[in-house]
Amino acid sequence: MGAMPFSETPTSVLDFWFSDRVSKYWFASTPDFDRELQTRFEPLLKQAVRGDLNHWLETPEGSLALAIMLDQFPLNMYRGKAESYGTGDLAIATAQAAIARGFDQALPRTQVAFLYLPFMHSESLSDQDRSIELFEKARLEQNLHFARHHRELIRKFGRFPHRNAVLGRVNTPEEQAYLSSNEAFLG
Repeated sequence: MGAMPFSETPTSVLDFWFSDRVSKYWFASTPDFDRELQTRFEPLLKQAVRGDLNHWLETPEGSLALAIMLDQFPLNMYRGKAESYGTGDLAIATAQAAIARGFDQALPRTQVAFLYLPFMHSESLSDQDRSIELFEKARLEQNLHFARHHRELIRKFGRFPHRNAVLGRVNTPEEQAYLSSNEAFLG
């Protein structure tokens, strides 16, 4: 059984997320890992959504832990459901507040990308532009490659076509052609 929500701290969230065991699931998860994440962290995520963890925003580590919880965790916990995208705006607000305070400059390079990822996951072109700017400035080339790809999808379609089905949106003919192509990004 996972730790109880009240025992989780920014450090415990970051130690979990950046562990060797978990890092291999960042962009290639499994149903078992998704369940583990949900079992351990869903109560904490609900606290974050209610604003009960806003005191975490006072430190670089706390801000990063919140950004990861609001951006990454739902993508795993609620994979294939509309809820997987439900906390994106909170993740962006968390990242914006942290960056405004210079917290991104206090984080290790290997971790700061996760503070910037909420911008890459947004369907707003201005957030996508911010994503590019942040990854360029940090010289995070691998992330920058994906950020450019994500921005091009938003430029072309105004949204991520691979989210349409789960969000109950109808594909345009152009989106359907893209999703049926070999170039399709499926999430």
